[in-house]
Amino acid sequence: MTEYADAGVNIDEGNRAVKLMSEAVASTNTEAVLSDLGAFGGLFSTAGLGSDAVLVASTDGVGTKVELAARHGGWQGVGADLVNHCVDDILVQGARPLFFLDYIATAKLVPEIVAEIVTGMAGACRAVGCALLGGETAEMPGVYTEGSVDIAGTIVGSVSQAGLWPRTEALAAGDVLIGLASDSPHTNGYSLIRMLLERNDPPDGMLEWLLTPHRSYLADVDALRAGGVEPKALAHITGGGFLENIPRVFPSHLGALIDLGSWDVPSEFRTLVQWGDLADSEAFRTWNMGIGMVVAMSAEQVDVATSLGHHVIGELVSVPAGAERVELRGEWR
Repeated sequence: MTEYADAGVNIDEGNRAVKLMSEAVASTNTEAVLSDLGAFGGLFSTAGLGSDAVLVASTDGVGTKVELAARHGGWQGVGADLVNHCVDDILVQGARPLFFLDYIATAKLVPEIVAEIVTGMAGACRAVGCALLGGETAEMPGVYTEGSVDIAGTIVGSVSQAGLWPRTEALAAGDVLIGLASDSPHTNGYSLIRMLLERNDPPDGMLEWLLTPHRSYLADVDALRAGGVEPKALAHITGGGFLENIPRVFPSHLGALIDLGSWDVPSEFRTLVQWGDLADSEAFRTWNMGIGMVVAMSAEQVDVATSLGHHVIGELVSVPAGAERVELRGEWR
């Protein structure tokens, strides 16, 4: 007698995965969560958000960094990667996270791996006060290759209408750009990294660095604001690097002048650039090069940022129509 498992889908293993992850998921519940794990839909109360609250939503994935995790370990790390990437995406618009939904797809479900990934997500959610409200685990033989895993997630946060960023009308030439340090390439450029690793032997510590999770910048931005800084705009340096992400948050008459010598680029990036013989423009379009978030602020507030250990990496300048919006100046170190 034929069973579903004969086609490669094991419902019992799916149930075991849910059991293994249930404690981690429950640990993220906030007072606004009104449902339990296993409900068809997650319930979240908006009663405490205020009448002028704006919901901000974003969906993203971790890309091929999961392949490194599969080969070298680090499933909890990519779970944290996923949440923190999404947290930073909505932070750019001033939002604080409310809840997160995940999607895990694989050729053959291994409950222990799924539980590790979800445990990583749960830890990142707890750190920012975000509920892991629900998710989906899909076993799809024939769609994914043996041993491969793909993860994606959606975050929903909120911000008051008055608190939305960027504050476009406040941005002006002469505003200072502050760089918040990254912990690794985060979640971008890993297809190129994997190609380079196939051709070269990584130095000691490099694999650990490559698997270091994406940093959440919520606490950094909170510290800036506690010190009296009111950011005018934030740019999350993700896919497309400096060249693609910075122009997304500034009006078309403003561009960014970036001083490449103003921060120390992690040596691992230098190794990657040398391995691939990459031009600066390609490196800064592919990776974050040591800066994961750029904050625009008034020049008179810079002392607060530098006292917190952040770097002044450039300034906003006026640019004519059709001009390049980001200029990389100098030599990076």
